[in-house]
Amino acid sequence: MKRLLPLIAALVLALSSARTARAQDTHRDATWGTVTTVTAVTALGTQVFMPRVFYAEPETTVGWRARWHVSALAPTMTLAVLTFANEYALKDAIKSARPGCDDTNQGTGNCQDYGSLSSHAFLATSSFGNGLVVFLVDTYKLSDGRFNAGSFTGNVVLPVLLAAVTDVGRAAGNWESGGQVAVSSLTGLAFGALTGFAFASLARPECGYSGVSLCW
Repeated sequence: MKRLLPLIAALVLALSSARTARAQDTHRDATWGTVTTVTAVTALGTQVFMPRVFYAEPETTVGWRARWHVSALAPTMTLAVLTFANEYALKDAIKSARPGCDDTNQGTGNCQDYGSLSSHAFLATSSFGNGLVVFLVDTYKLSDGRFNAGSFTGNVVLPVLLAAVTDVGRAAGNWESGGQVAVSSLTGLAFGALTGFAFASLARPECGYSGVSLCW
């Protein structure tokens, strides 16, 4: 019996260590969770409030113009709806577990839901994709290649920085794995590019000859 005591003690210690390791594997950093929620929503906000910046057509006064379009809600709300659809439907269909989760602990503790597609990464990178394509269309198709720093900053630089922080934070906070974040980001980038191209191609930036800065 005395010979078995060390073996029993070692077994108990091993089980305890396994539980501790599992708990650490499933830990989610709440700070990163909050930060990435803010950055993802802010990335979408840049596309809601960013005006179309273009070089005026020859028949109007020559020079740069900025016009805010209510129709910008079409692509941005499309991306928002896709994000909600992913969060509340698609994740359950894909069933890609969060880091540290598997069949033995799914549905308990920090494994209540699934990780992929990452809604945060999808929303942030799709916003960047939307802004990037709008910038390219406005620059090369509507402004004859003239570069505008304000348009580039609002449509490209700010969204890509927010998307980068979101992606890094989701992985660093152990909310999703690096692979899940990468797949989600690429998917978001593709959908964002599609919505951006549709919006920039179908909605001309000029608001007619009234000179107003807000139009449909």
